[in-house]
Amino acid sequence: MSTAHHPVASTGWTGWVRFAGVILIINGVFSGLQGLVALTGPDTYYLSTPGTLFLFDAKGWGWWNVALGALLILTAVALFSGATWARVLAVVVAGVSAVVQLMLIPAQPWWSLIVIAIDVLIIYAIIAHGDELRTGETPPNVNS
Repeated sequence: MSTAHHPVASTGWTGWVRFAGVILIINGVFSGLQGLVALTGPDTYYLSTPGTLFLFDAKGWGWWNVALGALLILTAVALFSGATWARVLAVVVAGVSAVVQLMLIPAQPWWSLIVIAIDVLIIYAIIAHGDELRTGETPPNVNS
């Protein structure tokens, strides 16, 4: 008995899942660069908003961004393979990105809302259409 392999039906959303991977790569590069700047720059970072002062340790923040940037890039590369673990990790990373942007709304409201919207779109594309990246699998609704 031979096993017939039928590719998963591809829709226009496959491009959105690839878009999610590209955005994760770009986000990873930017995070890594932010981290490098924080590691080579001054030791403290502050932001003054009306009634509030945020203080950050730049070295710890820099290492966090370098590690996050590497994780984002590796996740995006793995996402292109269609692996299930990569899709799960990409959804988690996009969710963390959205939560972090919620904390930054007082400092950068428009940018935060734009990034949250993109993160939600990435999460939707990966969850609803991530299987379309895999090739050579039988779709669940096809009877052999």
